[in-house]
Amino acid sequence: MTRILLMGNPNVGKSVIFSRLTGVRVVSSNYPGTTVNYTSGFMKIDGRKVEVIDVPGTYTLEPTCEAEKIASEMLKTGDIVVNVVDATNLERNLYLTLQLMEMKIPMVVALNLWDDTRHRGIEINLEKLREILGVPVIPTSGLNGEGIKELATHIPQAVSPPSQIRSRDERWAFVGGITDQVQQISHRHHKWFERLEDASVRPKTGLLVAVAILACSFMVIRFIGEFLINHLLDPPFHSLWLPLLMKLSALMGTSGLLHDVIVGKLINGEIDFVQSFGLLSSGLYVPFVMVLPYIVSFYLVLGILEDTGYLPRLAVLLDTTMHKIGLHGFAVIPALLGFGCSVPAVMATRVLESRRERFIAATLVCIAIPCASAQAMIFGLVGKYGGQYVALVYGTLLAVWIILGVLLHRLLKGFSPELLIEIPPYRIPPWGAIIQKLWGRTRGFLLEAVPIILAAVLVINILFFFGIFDSIASFAAPVIRGVLGLPEESVTAVVIGLFRKDAALGMLALSAMTAKQMVIGSVVLTMFFPCIATFVVLLRELGLKDFLKSSAIMLFSSIAVGGILNALL
Repeated sequence: MTRILLMGNPNVGKSVIFSRLTGVRVVSSNYPGTTVNYTSGFMKIDGRKVEVIDVPGTYTLEPTCEAEKIASEMLKTGDIVVNVVDATNLERNLYLTLQLMEMKIPMVVALNLWDDTRHRGIEINLEKLREILGVPVIPTSGLNGEGIKELATHIPQAVSPPSQIRSRDERWAFVGGITDQVQQISHRHHKWFERLEDASVRPKTGLLVAVAILACSFMVIRFIGEFLINHLLDPPFHSLWLPLLMKLSALMGTSGLLHDVIVGKLINGEIDFVQSFGLLSSGLYVPFVMVLPYIVSFYLVLGILEDTGYLPRLAVLLDTTMHKIGLHGFAVIPALLGFGCSVPAVMATRVLESRRERFIAATLVCIAIPCASAQAMIFGLVGKYGGQYVALVYGTLLAVWIILGVLLHRLLKGFSPELLIEIPPYRIPPWGAIIQKLWGRTRGFLLEAVPIILAAVLVINILFFFGIFDSIASFAAPVIRGVLGLPEESVTAVVIGLFRKDAALGMLALSAMTAKQMVIGSVVLTMFFPCIATFVVLLRELGLKDFLKSSAIMLFSSIAVGGILNALL
């Protein structure tokens, strides 16, 4: 089967063109032996099915990081290259184009963001550019679909023109000559959104913009999440599913091991979807009603921030601050992903260049950033005592993130390289691509989370039945009761936290706890070991030695912070 590689610099719209070419039937995979992600799909050309691969973005075939190394290796497996070029920044993009031509592989150039050239006063002589490069050059706009059909029809016409091998300096000189011949830029006044682009990365105005955007984002996330819960998901569970479960409970005798595993324990003679803890009650209600709405709303907002071009600006804005904890600004991406799910957040640390940075970022994500499911429970359980207690939980976690980051930065040897990132212009987000990413991320969460929650419910019921949790509670009682000031039975929630944080926080609500204890319990559970899925990814990402160090930091810091809160509150 013919393999077509989409290659280009980061932030040139490759993924949007990929979505236009392949539709929604795509597969996201890790390159063997790494956590570098790429996406593949299929399309038909002249009646033949061909594979299309969205290669990780790269500036050069002389790798400077893991993603660029993988891009260079994937080039050896392709039959045709579609080189996606940012038409608004020819000089930077054409260096990779020349390198690809030197590889003697059939190629087509997609001159993307063509619509932006008109807004920026840029004129490009297409015929002259085609003549110089000797390959088909098709102007495209992934945003509105302009040129996508023409690009697909020209892929079979990809050619490998004669090209001499040049040195780095010779390539840049040749690129300068090309742009001088084919590009003209006329003067024009900045528009309001261009002024907004500048304001977004300036320290004073950028901070105000960041606070406003992030505050609005979290309000939107909570509004959408609560709307989905209250109006779409919770009512069917109570009006349709609950009566069926009550009938099943009666048929099973309302008690016993099998009843408690499948239906759950009856609370005052009724099924409580949070407390009953059965496979068909809590096992379904927690992921689909309590967690899924916030996952959907978070990834929707994240996709919009990504595709409007704001996230790179946020990374640049926070670069100086992030350096104080041994990271650069792009570490904000794993941090934001962590508010959705720790698994993709830990995997996203691969964008950081050094092993030291990846260790610090992954450890901080697992310790100080509550995932969407944990946040849902924090708002629901701690929030009932008052908004000030929710603020106290998040304030404590923020302080831990900063203090622990500074300590790790000072104690761990190594350096933090400077941030080298391309800032794309603000664009209207392509809703088709956003919905596709939302579906892929949500589907991935459900495939991972639901089986784990069901397995946890099953295992925990069995362990309860045989009294194993009672033994663990007795062993851990001095720390749980003495240091943290929590009731002895809350050790159950700590153990459950290894499976799912949301279920663990839900278990805290089963105990008669004060507002102080709920704050301590929420902070400790957030900082304590992550869920099993994150554990596996963390081990694979960091290696055994760093994994054990990270786990030790989680254990000691969670107990220490819990003890401090118990003493101060």
